[in-house]
Amino acid sequence: MIARDDITGLILAGGRGSRMGGVDKGLQPFQGQPLVRHTLARLAPQAGTLLISANRNADTYAALGLPVIHDDLPGFAGPLAGMLAALAQCRTGWMVTAPCDTPFLPLDLVARLARAIEAEGADLAIPLVEEADGRQRLQPVFCLMPATAAASLRAYVEAGHRKIETWVTAQRLARVPFDDATAFSNINTLDELRAHEVPRP
Repeated sequence: MIARDDITGLILAGGRGSRMGGVDKGLQPFQGQPLVRHTLARLAPQAGTLLISANRNADTYAALGLPVIHDDLPGFAGPLAGMLAALAQCRTGWMVTAPCDTPFLPLDLVARLARAIEAEGADLAIPLVEEADGRQRLQPVFCLMPATAAASLRAYVEAGHRKIETWVTAQRLARVPFDDATAFSNINTLDELRAHEVPRP
């Protein structure tokens, strides 16, 4: 079985925040705390070790008491760059990722992904949700992967690719159904931030 203590949790906070006016999304106030703290509070019980991927405000993120990882690739190259840099620092057999702007991520996310990997003999696992319009959608930024995925990911990124869904679906992938699509909602704009200010029941 994949043990909790053999999983590193990576919070992805390295983006430009372009749809939020260029601000650092993880540090925006939400229900009285920076967004990243909400994600941290939900992910921390599910992993043995935690890292933060950030390309700005490193001292502020470091004040959370976690190591801060910077992208090796220039120019805000996207979540795959953050994953790749973190895999180089990962000291556990597994790593799970979550964006900093997803304050409602499931508290059983990692356990369910791990069970699916074991049951299906997969290499990676990501959530699969049904949207309000009935379409199914993968959530590849929430990914449980082995540390050995670094070689495949590096080859993909160094070939100039950046689309995370293309990389994960090329692996032996477990697609794990989750009923609550809103648990994976990310907050991309200031309007969305305000709209989510009312606490969920």
